[in-house]
Amino acid sequence: MSTSLLEGGGDATNYFNSTNKAWKGYLDLISFDEVGIKARLLNLHQPCYILKDRERIGIANHGSSYNFDNSQGGLIEILMVAPPMLPQQLGDRDFLNFHGVKYAYAAGAMAGGIASAELVIALGKAGFLASFGAAGLVPARVEAAIQQIQQALPNRPYAFNLIHSPSEEALERRAVDLYLKYGVKTVEASAFMDLTPHIVRYRAAGLSVNALGQIEIKNKIIAKISRPEVASQFLQPAPAKILKQLVEEQLITELQANLAQKVPMADDITVEADSGGHTDNRPLVCLLPSIISLRDRMQQKYCYERRVRVGAGGGIGTPESALAAFMMGASYIVTGSVNQACVEAGTSAHTKRLLAQAGIADVIMAPCADMFELGVKVQLLKRGTLFPMRAQKLHDLYKNYNSIDEIPTTERQKLEEQVFGKPLETVWQETVSFFTERDPEQIARADNNPKRKMALIFRWYLGLSSRWASSGEKNREMDYQIWCGPAIGAFNEWVQGTYLAPPEARHVADVAYHIMTGAAYLYRLQNLKLQGLQLPAHFSYYHPICGE
Repeated sequence: MSTSLLEGGGDATNYFNSTNKAWKGYLDLISFDEVGIKARLLNLHQPCYILKDRERIGIANHGSSYNFDNSQGGLIEILMVAPPMLPQQLGDRDFLNFHGVKYAYAAGAMAGGIASAELVIALGKAGFLASFGAAGLVPARVEAAIQQIQQALPNRPYAFNLIHSPSEEALERRAVDLYLKYGVKTVEASAFMDLTPHIVRYRAAGLSVNALGQIEIKNKIIAKISRPEVASQFLQPAPAKILKQLVEEQLITELQANLAQKVPMADDITVEADSGGHTDNRPLVCLLPSIISLRDRMQQKYCYERRVRVGAGGGIGTPESALAAFMMGASYIVTGSVNQACVEAGTSAHTKRLLAQAGIADVIMAPCADMFELGVKVQLLKRGTLFPMRAQKLHDLYKNYNSIDEIPTTERQKLEEQVFGKPLETVWQETVSFFTERDPEQIARADNNPKRKMALIFRWYLGLSSRWASSGEKNREMDYQIWCGPAIGAFNEWVQGTYLAPPEARHVADVAYHIMTGAAYLYRLQNLKLQGLQLPAHFSYYHPICGE
């Protein structure tokens, strides 16, 4: 590498810290040209020697070093060294050991089976943890996924989502029943505002004491949070009141209740920043340090044998964002939006194409189905769909009127023609049929409550729109509800012009591998930069290449 490749040019010695060591090895191991230099930097399995041979600066991955003094001439001087930097080194090693994974990387659950069994299996076989998107699915569908994943990954990592369902409490209870029945050892808890008896039951039911008198945690919880007050609940032991109730109902033992007061509710806390779906749109650079600090205070208070790890999710879709999270102290990272456009995702080809075309600004907040009455919103793709606007219209009507009958006739006609595509009475009958099988209590609660009935009718549209997007429902493309955050736009920009650009070429394990490898490569560059190396800007980009 000639000095002209250094930013600013000039005498190379102005840019480096000498190690007072000389290099010994074959000269053909040193690269001086741009292609060779990039290859040496990308060889993360080996150390990286920055060498000065007379007036040339080169890079080698092999060789040995020895001390020299300034009186010796004709030597190849070692200006700096960067150690091997494998993607497996990023994050917290305790996370790797605890979950039996190769990388500190997890694929978060995307509801409705978008994070499919195929997605979980593909990542599990490659050494990554992934969570099945059980939220919104009937128990029979979740049970089938458990059987499929357990058969494919008998000794590999996997997780299942457990979503807080305040409006459909039975679904949360039945999910826990299934996870305990089949011995699902890891759940990703999401959208919780308060701890419920169901998640406490799952945690406590997996506690026991081994032969050494140590507490064994068989039911692991990864809690996805975006607020300190929620994180605090998962960083503390289970509430005594709930434990007492579970003992009285004979759902856990007295011993398990006692043990539950000695361990935190979660093993891992995922700090969810500006993500797809349920999100508070918080910036990671503010939220992550705050939750890490909270974790440290809780650890000091309770003195747990194993400290709760804190990971980062939301907005992560490139090597740069992944490395930023690790550098801020994240034990692991979680991706979501970028996986939804992959081959294994349980969604339609049309949806994947829209996601693959999205930019960073092509997202918007809109009312969600599961917490519609509470006014909770989710982040969605706005490009190529009218769903966000129509969903907001439904919520405005819900706030302004107390029943369907109060809605003006002209507005009602617009709803039937432009949004629902059928009479509202027909929608109600379909809603009754749906909840009769899924959760009959929902209909009972609406019998003498016109506003509740209106909410269920509106939720018919909000609920089906995400299913239409997943199944590829024809003639409903403009009503697709596609959950995603700005990470998908950053990812698309990063992979533009590479083999990962078309959605049909995106495989979740490839995406995960390249994000982690790219982060390790950028870490190496930062290491060298801090020692004084100034490379041209284009060296700072990691481009995924097929087969690597």
